[in-house]
Amino acid sequence: MTEPDHIASGPGDDGLMIQALADGELDAATALALERRLDADPALRAEYERIVALRRRIGSLPRPAVAESFMVRIAALGEKAAQPPARRMSRAFDWRALAASIVVTAGLASGATYLALKPDPGYLVAEAVAASHRRALLAASPVDLVSSDRHRVKPWLDGKLGISPPATDLAGDGFPLVGGRIDVIGNQPVPALVYRHGEHLITLLAIPRSPRDAAMPTARPVAASGLVMTHWTDGAFAYWAVSDLDRADLDRFAARFRANAGN
Repeated sequence: MTEPDHIASGPGDDGLMIQALADGELDAATALALERRLDADPALRAEYERIVALRRRIGSLPRPAVAESFMVRIAALGEKAAQPPARRMSRAFDWRALAASIVVTAGLASGATYLALKPDPGYLVAEAVAASHRRALLAASPVDLVSSDRHRVKPWLDGKLGISPPATDLAGDGFPLVGGRIDVIGNQPVPALVYRHGEHLITLLAIPRSPRDAAMPTARPVAASGLVMTHWTDGAFAYWAVSDLDRADLDRFAARFRANAGN
């Protein structure tokens, strides 16, 4: 069977196709062709990652507890149904009990749906950051601009996006700058710096934030998709550092970056 060179789709078909990909419902050739489209379309890739993250969140939700009184009412209804017709007719049907059961069931269902669909920005961003780092590792180059010169990387990002984090020189601390690239997180283009430590790469994403938001100067450890991450904020950016380094090495990188960001 030959692999399709493209996937024909209309304006409303992309969502259905990426839903099917997330559900594992596509054959291998179609899935491969769609993966290529995702690599070429950052917005479509971001939507796919949002769907995958939401599926994981739904799968991790605890099953809602069912009140014992509700189970007793259900059992009572079953016993009534099993009684002979004459005996069933001899007792008045308790419509209030049935109505109460329906209300409880509807409440449980709506509560579970709300918990499943309620967005968790931190979780979704962490998953998107992890996916961005993994894509960079699989690409021909993990950066769009290869340079260890911070005076080249920062102006290049600023020229592309109008914003750029400080491209801090950390070579003396064992974290040389590799270059910069542009990523897409939640349909928003964001600047990314890439550093190296030994054989490991570190992606540092800088997501613009409102000056009104409270800063979080202390880095907070995060984990997503098997990668080690840390997160902190300042007046301009929410920073996400991600790598397959040991936690101690990534924490040291974050501490050195924060200490030298103004230099």
